[in-house]
Amino acid sequence: MHAFGAFAPFRFANRSKALVLTYHRFGEFRGGDKISARAFARQLDYLTSHYTVVPLSVLADLISSGRELPPSIAVVTIDDGYSDAYEIAFPILRRYKVPATIFLVTDFVNRSCWLWTDKLRYLALKTRATRLEANIDGEQLRFTLSGRTSRLKAATELNSRLKSIPDELKDDAINRVASSLRVALPDAPPHEYCSLSWAQAREMDSAGIEIGSHTATHPILTMVSEKVLRAELSESKARLEQELGHTTNLFCYPNGDYDIGVRRAVEDAGYRCAVTVEPGLNDSRSDLLSLKRVHTEQDLARFAQRTSGFEQVKDRFRHAHAKAMAGRA
Repeated sequence: MHAFGAFAPFRFANRSKALVLTYHRFGEFRGGDKISARAFARQLDYLTSHYTVVPLSVLADLISSGRELPPSIAVVTIDDGYSDAYEIAFPILRRYKVPATIFLVTDFVNRSCWLWTDKLRYLALKTRATRLEANIDGEQLRFTLSGRTSRLKAATELNSRLKSIPDELKDDAINRVASSLRVALPDAPPHEYCSLSWAQAREMDSAGIEIGSHTATHPILTMVSEKVLRAELSESKARLEQELGHTTNLFCYPNGDYDIGVRRAVEDAGYRCAVTVEPGLNDSRSDLLSLKRVHTEQDLARFAQRTSGFEQVKDRFRHAHAKAMAGRA
C-alpha cells in the first residue's frame, strides 16, 4: 500500500490535524525495541517531505490561538532521556534540521536512579537461572528463561504487572525478584540503560531541542499519593530550570497514565502542555494537557501507515462493525 501511495489520501484528509510522534530508544543497527539510526534518518526524510515539523511549544501556541491549524504539522518527541537520544538521534536531527522535544526523568539524568522498568530487563538477562518466579499483588507468576527473547518477554510481562500496583510496593517486588535470581542490582544503571548527561542536555537545548519534564523518578502517577505526585512534578521542573537556565513548561505522563487529579496537578505545577500515549492526531480543539501521540515503527511502510491517520479510520470501522454485530445479536 505504501509503495502505491495508498496512504497519501489519508494523509491529505488529515492535513488539518497535528501529528505528534513518540520515540524512546535508538540503536546503531536494527534490533529489539530500538529504532535504528538508518530507520530514524529515513523517517525524518519522510517527515520533512510531507510535513512541516515544529517544536511542541509551537504546536501549543497554535492550539492556544483557537484558530485552525496550518496544514500538515508534525512534532517529534523523545521520552526518558537515554544516552542514545544524544549519541544517535541528536546528530540525525541536526542533519535534517528537524526540531524535537525530549522529556527527561531528572533523577535518571542525575544518575541517582534507574528507570525502574530496566531493572527487570537487566535481571532477566543477567541471571544464570532458567526459571523465574514472582508473586505480584498475590498472583504467582512463573516464566521459563532460555534465550534472550524469552528473558525479555518475561521482563516485559513483569513490568506490565508492576504498573498496576501501588508505587511503594514496586521496589520491594523488584528486590525480591533480584534476590530470587541471585543478581545484585548496581546502584547506577549500566551503560546500556544509562541516561544522557546534563552537559549533553544543555548542548541539545542550545541547539534548539526543547527539554520537557518526565517527572523526577518515572513513577506511574495514578499509583502514587498526592504528596508524591506534586513532588515528582515540582522537583523535576525546578531541576530542569536550574540546569537549563530558563523556564520549562512541557510535560510527558510516564507510561501515559493520568486521570483528572493528575491532570489538575500537572496544571497546578505550572506546565502548559502535556502529552499522553493515547493514539491519534490533534486538532485546534485538543486539550493542551492531554495531547495524543502516534507510536513509531521501525519499518517505513508501517510508519507511513500510522502517521497518515489510516489506523484511526480502521479503528473506527472496527468499532462500527462490532457495534453493528452486537445490535444484530
